[in-house]
Amino acid sequence: MTDENLHKKFEEAVAYVSNYDEPLPADLLLKLYAYFKIANKNYNNPGSKTPLINAFKANALIQAQNISDEDAMKGYIDLVNIELKKT
Repeated sequence: MTDENLHKKFEEAVAYVSNYDEPLPADLLLKLYAYFKIANKNYNNPGSKTPLINAFKANALIQAQNISDEDAMKGYIDLVNIELKKT
């Protein structure tokens, strides 16, 4: 997959999740969160006002810390296709 194609597929997957209206399981949301942050090279601390949510988000980022931004994009796309689109 070319770099341009990967970015396009990633943006489409992000838009799909943004417009998804069914509740998503917390573990899936945390994986998507970590992949999204890494793909966008946003390594800032989680910004929730709830310490417990920040802890879960930080843990998700720690678990995915050795993933490249390209692999994070691919992981995000795969999760959307497998878990949400069921393709």
